[in-house]
Amino acid sequence: MNNSVLRTGLLILLAVVAIVLYSATFIVQQTQYALVLRFGAVQSAISEPGLKFKMPLVDNVTYFEKRVLDLDLPVQTLLSADRQNLEVDAFTRYRIIDPLRFYQAVGTISLANQRLQSFTNSAMRNILASASRDAIVRTERPQLMERIQADVNRQAASLGIEMIDVRLTRVDLPNANSQAVYQRMRTEREREAADLRANGNQQAQTIRARAERDATVIRAEANQKAEELRGEGDANRNRILAEAFGQDPEFFSFYRSMQAYEASMKGTGTRLVLSPDSEFFRYFNGPSGHNGGASSTPAPQPAPAQ
Repeated sequence: MNNSVLRTGLLILLAVVAIVLYSATFIVQQTQYALVLRFGAVQSAISEPGLKFKMPLVDNVTYFEKRVLDLDLPVQTLLSADRQNLEVDAFTRYRIIDPLRFYQAVGTISLANQRLQSFTNSAMRNILASASRDAIVRTERPQLMERIQADVNRQAASLGIEMIDVRLTRVDLPNANSQAVYQRMRTEREREAADLRANGNQQAQTIRARAERDATVIRAEANQKAEELRGEGDANRNRILAEAFGQDPEFFSFYRSMQAYEASMKGTGTRLVLSPDSEFFRYFNGPSGHNGGASSTPAPQPAPAQ
């Protein structure tokens, strides 16, 4: 009986010791900070990972994230220096660098996000109000984001937070203004297109008129050249015929007779009534032009050379 009671008491003592040891230890991960609290008061802030100890059943441990956290801000409408309403969408990235100050200032991530959102909105409103729309959208956007980050970082330091980045992901005009700007840009582009089209038509007419004038000049010069060549050709032909006539009168007579036959028999509706033994047909009887009983009818004179 005594041994059984002793064994039971020993087991209970071991269980109590195990519970005390379990409640006296905790593990801090590499991605965590830990604060040991005793009745709400901070006893220690732990940033190194590993197995840690605390007062059992008295101390509590609160963990905070050591990694970089994101905060996506809702779209808000801001006013630029040139009185333009802009819809700005932004996000921030931050991390906790002082867990004790963070716990004392805000205590939770959600409350910290609310404070950072307020800081960021205030910084964007003040800094973007000093810049023009073009500077915000295009020319000075990186510099403005750096100024906003510096301003938010200065305020977030009181929360034990360091700002890693502040980004303006989207900066647009409100929808009504965007439509007006789009319509104005479209009107300007249409006007430019009309101007280009009118200039093109004017240049086309100029080029066409110049081409027609050049074509007229070229045709006139070609006609003049053709007349000159035709005159030279006629002169050469007459000269060659005259020379041929001087060298062989019979061949010249034969040639001119062939021309007379062609000219008289060309076309329709032409009638030529002559005697078969007419001198006009003397070459029908033979290439020599002699028909034996020569007729007294003289041969018609061939047409002069053209």
